[in-house]
Amino acid sequence: MKKLLLFCCCLPMLLQAQTSVSTGKTESDSIPVFVKDSLDGYINQALKDWNIPGVSVAIVKNGKIVKMKGYGVTELGGQEQVNENTLFMIGSNTKAFTATLLAMLDNEKKISLDDKAIKWLPEFKMKDPWITKEVMVRDLLCHRLGMMTFQGDFMFFDTKLNSLQILDKFSRLTPKHGFRTTWGYTNAAFLAGGLIVGKATKSSWEEQLRTKLFQPLGMTRSLALSAEIDNASNKAFAHSIMDGKLIKIPYGKLDNIAAAGSISSSANDMTKWVSMQLNNGKLDGKIIVPATAINETRTPHSILGDGGTLYNKGHFALYGLGWFMEEYGGRKVVSHTGGVNGFVTSVTLIPEEKLGIIVLTNTDQNNFYEALKWDIMDAYLGYQQRNYSKVYLGFYNRQTKADAERIQKLRDTIAMKQPAILPLKDFVGTYENDPYGTLTIQEEGDHLRVKFQHHEMTGKLEAISGNRFLISYSNPIWGVEPIEFTIVNKQVKSITIKVAGFVDYLPYEFKKK
Repeated sequence: MKKLLLFCCCLPMLLQAQTSVSTGKTESDSIPVFVKDSLDGYINQALKDWNIPGVSVAIVKNGKIVKMKGYGVTELGGQEQVNENTLFMIGSNTKAFTATLLAMLDNEKKISLDDKAIKWLPEFKMKDPWITKEVMVRDLLCHRLGMMTFQGDFMFFDTKLNSLQILDKFSRLTPKHGFRTTWGYTNAAFLAGGLIVGKATKSSWEEQLRTKLFQPLGMTRSLALSAEIDNASNKAFAHSIMDGKLIKIPYGKLDNIAAAGSISSSANDMTKWVSMQLNNGKLDGKIIVPATAINETRTPHSILGDGGTLYNKGHFALYGLGWFMEEYGGRKVVSHTGGVNGFVTSVTLIPEEKLGIIVLTNTDQNNFYEALKWDIMDAYLGYQQRNYSKVYLGFYNRQTKADAERIQKLRDTIAMKQPAILPLKDFVGTYENDPYGTLTIQEEGDHLRVKFQHHEMTGKLEAISGNRFLISYSNPIWGVEPIEFTIVNKQVKSITIKVAGFVDYLPYEFKKK
C-alpha cells in the first residue's frame, strides 16, 4: 500500500531538463530496440544491483502482449524460478480495483459517488461531526479527507484489529489539514470504500471483486485476500532488509483493510486488467467495465503538484479515484504503485499510446519497480534511454548509506554504556494512547522490550543516553528509530513512538498509566 510513495512522487521533480529525441526503433519493427534487444540484460543486471530475488514484467501495446516474463527466483536462496504466473502481492494497486467497483455501482445506479458515505456506512466517522456528515463516497477514493499521508497507519497496518475497530480508531484521529484542502494518502478511507461495496450489494468487497472483475477478465490466478496466498501455488515470497541484509519476512496480514491493498496477482493476470483499461473497459470484444466508469476513475479530484519529471517534460500531478495521473511528454499517464510487507509493484497506463507496463518485485527495498517503467516509457515515446535503474540506485544507495551511518552512530553511543536518566525498572509499565490502545514495556537484561496491544511485533529498546533510546523493531519494515521518554520530577510520564516512513511519518505519544 505504501513503499517510497513520496520518493516516487517527488524524485522526478528534483531535476528537470528537456532531452533530445531518439526513436530507439528499427525501421521494420514497432518494438523499441531497448525492449526487443536490451530488456532481459537490463533486468537481470538490476536484480543483482538491487538485490532483488525475483521480478515479473509485462508490456501491453495496441492490445497485444509485447513482453511477459519472469526473472530470478521466488525465494532468496531458492531454486524455483519466477514466471508470468507467479503471484506477487500488489499492495495499493488494489485501490484502482476498489474505485472501479464503486464507479461500476454508480453507473448501475445502485449508489452514487456523490452519496454521503454514512448513508451506506453509518460506522464511518471523522473527528469533526460536520465532516462526518459531508464526506461523499468519492472523497474516500481520492485522498482529500484532510489527513496527512499515512496518518494513522501505525495504528492499523498489519494489526489484529478488525475493520470496524480500525474505523473506530480512525474516527478519533485529528486531521492535519482542512477537509478537501490537501491531498493526503489515506488507506483507511479505501477500507471504508470497500465496506460500502459490500453494503450496497449485500455481499462483500472480495465477492464483488471476484464476480465483477476477476472472473469476467479471466484473472484465474488472482487472490482477493492476503490470507489466501499462504496456501497458493507458484507464489513469490516476501523479502526486506534488516541490518543491511536481505531476509525473508512473513506475508502482511492486510484483510482488515483489504480494499486498500490485499490483492495478489501475476503478470499474466494483470495484463488482462491492463488490456481492459487500455481498451476503454472492453476485453476480447466484451464490455467488462462501462466506459463511463473507467472515465470516472480517471477524472482528476486532487492536486498533488505542478508535476515535473527527472529528465523530460511534465506539467501536472493529480489523483483521480484509485489512480495517480500526470502529464509526460504531452501524454496523460495513469498509474499507481503498491507496497506491502516484502513487495513493491507498479502499474502504468498511457491510454493514448495503448501502452501498459506492469512490474512486480518481491522485496520492499528497491526503486527498480518504478525505474523500469520509465525506461520502457521512454523507449516507446522516443526519448533518449537514461538507465533509470542506475540513476535511482544512486539516490537509493546514498540515502541507505546516510541512514546506516546515522543508526551506527547511535549504536556506537549505546556501546559506550552511558546510563539512562533513570534505572531501567522505572520505565517498566503500561502506556496508553487514545485511539491506539496500550503498549507494555518490560525489562530484559540490559535493555527494555516493548510489546504492542494490537501488533504481533515487538521492539528492543536500548539506552542511548538520558531519556533517549534506540528502538529496533522485530519486523524490519517498521525500521530502527531513536525515541524519547518524557520525564518530569524523576518520573516517567510518556514515550513517543516513531516508526519508519514506510508505515507512518507521524510520532505517537503513549502516556504511562
